[in-house]
Amino acid sequence: MPIFVVQLHQASHLHYDFRLEMEGVLKSWAVPKGPSMNPSEKRLAVMVEDHDIEYATFEGVIPEGHYGAGSVSIWDKGTYSLISGSLQEGKIEIFLDGHKLKGLFVILKLRGKDKEWLLIKKKDEFAETSFIKNTRRKK
Repeated sequence: MPIFVVQLHQASHLHYDFRLEMEGVLKSWAVPKGPSMNPSEKRLAVMVEDHDIEYATFEGVIPEGHYGAGSVSIWDKGTYSLISGSLQEGKIEIFLDGHKLKGLFVILKLRGKDKEWLLIKKKDEFAETSFIKNTRRKK
């Protein structure tokens, strides 16, 4: 099963990097407010460059002067299943099986935008309307 990882990244501003293993790389989106388990909250997800699969385990500090300088920690990780769609279509539905993120999600490209997508939790038995992000990683 392919993996996903969400890394908390304190660079020029705090954001979450949502990464899916696809096509031999990690397809990546910067999610400023972080993922949500609440289906009523649509999260902006800006597609960024692909990363090597090995980056899924990275935690540490990217030195000043390098792209993405700042601290990186793993916020959540797990596996996922592709339910339908493709990046080329601009819509994918996935089932995440992580420590914090579980259930059905949709990643939807915004019309007329090059890199802007939405990350949306679908209504299912895992949805939580009172979901509060815990930035501390589960051990």
